[in-house]
Amino acid sequence: MSRPGARLAAFRYRGQRPAIGGSPLTLLGRPKEGQGEGQSEGRILLETRDPQGATCRWPRPPLSDRQPRAGAPMPRPASASVSAAASVSASATASGSGAPVPRATTPIAAAPPLPAAPPARPVLDDAVRGIGFIALGYAIIACADAAVKWALPQVGPAAAMIWRGVFGAIAIALLARGASLRPVNGRLIAGRSLLHCAVTLVYYIAWVRAMPLADSYAVTAAAPLLMTLLAIPLLGEAVGWRRWTSTGVGFAGVLVMLQPDGALWRWEAAMLLGGVGFLALTRIWTRLLTRTDSPATIAFWLLLAHIPVGLLLLPFFPPPRLLPDAPTVLALVFLGTANGAAHFLFARAFAIAPVSVLAPFEYTTLVWGLVLGLLIWGEFPAAATLAGAGIVIAAGLYNLHRERVRAREARMGAAR
Repeated sequence: MSRPGARLAAFRYRGQRPAIGGSPLTLLGRPKEGQGEGQSEGRILLETRDPQGATCRWPRPPLSDRQPRAGAPMPRPASASVSAAASVSASATASGSGAPVPRATTPIAAAPPLPAAPPARPVLDDAVRGIGFIALGYAIIACADAAVKWALPQVGPAAAMIWRGVFGAIAIALLARGASLRPVNGRLIAGRSLLHCAVTLVYYIAWVRAMPLADSYAVTAAAPLLMTLLAIPLLGEAVGWRRWTSTGVGFAGVLVMLQPDGALWRWEAAMLLGGVGFLALTRIWTRLLTRTDSPATIAFWLLLAHIPVGLLLLPFFPPPRLLPDAPTVLALVFLGTANGAAHFLFARAFAIAPVSVLAPFEYTTLVWGLVLGLLIWGEFPAAATLAGAGIVIAAGLYNLHRERVRAREARMGAAR
């Protein structure tokens, strides 16, 4: 006989005698697990007979539906509906008469509601924080470059590299707070660090030859365009015709800056343009190194490499003075610590914000170069330099826009 759904809801096995409502049932037996109607439910069945003599087979209720034995503590319900179910009286058989005797129970009150959580404090968007870190980092780098340009006539390029390496590596080690700085891809880190030392030497030679700070930054603006070209063979990136066109327009802006009889028509500018090519290559290698090494590790070994390279270059670039004066020493200490702090800010920014958001702020160094060069040395770039730099920056920003479009199209294609 199949069990009615209403009876199943009222049925409770109390360890003594089963009952439906208040009517007792006769327990006939407990078949083994998985037999009869309860086979799909995997519970022990009970065979009962109601007062009319009909035989029923019932699945044994789960533990959560059974009432505890006499004297056992009642579990605390999680809601009012559970406490109402727990307040149903148990049936007991009166001695001698066989009539059920109801046993009164006290309903259990529901647990008091938890106090509402305080409203969460608004968290600044990660992209905004990353922009703040990267903008501050480039401002610090520009100030450090101004400091070393001011100190170079007294110490020379080789000694300036040593000062930068010593205090920059110390600053990175302190900011890392005990994190491991051991490189994973040691060969690539060594190659990148040595190549970056060559870039540093090129800039220091140009500055010691009285090249204006803003002019050097204007030439540096071509680095993202060179990165676009180098990413094709080194990273396997595909460049469409739009980016090819904008890159060509950007190099036309470089020619505007380096036009004959212009302010940048000098061998230092040509040397600096070659250094910018090395700089673009080091940034491509940085993208590869971030797959294996932390940014702090990359920056630490880059600055540390300046010490032995500077020592090797001392015979070729001897310092004009054996011991610089106190203001020059302070400028060189600031150079090293500022470079370390800036690289740490760069690492923090690229860890919390997308590269496409942060890349345009690289051009803010040109603004800082204009301001610092005008305040310290009274330098101001020529009109052709500013016009060419504007063309280069516009081309770089367009390339960045196309990278965003391609990334968005790739995400949409992957989601389909």
